[in-house]
Amino acid sequence: MHFVLNRYERGILTMRIGMGYDVHRLTANRDLILGGVKIPWELGLLGHSDADVLLHAIMDALLGAAALGDIGKHFPDSDPAYSGISSLVLLSHVKKLIDSSGYEVGNIDATIIAQKPKMAPHIPEMIRNVAETLEIPVSCVNIKATTEEGLGFTGRGEGIAAQAVCLLNNKMEERES
Repeated sequence: MHFVLNRYERGILTMRIGMGYDVHRLTANRDLILGGVKIPWELGLLGHSDADVLLHAIMDALLGAAALGDIGKHFPDSDPAYSGISSLVLLSHVKKLIDSSGYEVGNIDATIIAQKPKMAPHIPEMIRNVAETLEIPVSCVNIKATTEEGLGFTGRGEGIAAQAVCLLNNKMEERES
C-alpha cells in the first residue's frame, strides 16, 4: 500500500506567518534606538541590550514564524554577552537562523506605538536598516508609527511598544513524489 504524505507530514510549508510584540519603559540617561536608528530625544528605552523594541518585535515575528522560539531563548537577558548589544547584530543572527531553517523573509510589516517623539522623519532609515540586515528589498519592509491618543502607558509617555508581522517563504522547491 502506498501512502502520500501531505506537506505538513513532509515538513514542507510554502509560507509561514509570525507575529511579534515588545515594550520597554522610557528612562533618562539612555539612547533612544528604534530600527537601529539613534533618535535624538531626552529619554531612551530601558533594557539589557539597546532596548530597540521595533527590532525585538521583528525578531520575535521571524523566530515565531520559523517555530524557533523567541529572542529570550536565543539572547537571554541573563547573558552578559548581550548587555548593550546592537539589536541589528541580533537581527543578523536571526537571519542566519531563518536561512538555516530553509526559509527566507517574504515581507515585514511593523508598527511603533509611541506618544512622542515623532517617528516619521526616521522611518526611511529604519526601513533601510531592516532591509539591509535581512538582505531583502526595501519594498518588502513596511514600518509605521501611531500614538494611542494619550491612553495607556504609551500614551502617558511611560514607554514605547512595537508590533510586527512577517511572512516567511520556503526556499526549497517542493518536489513531486
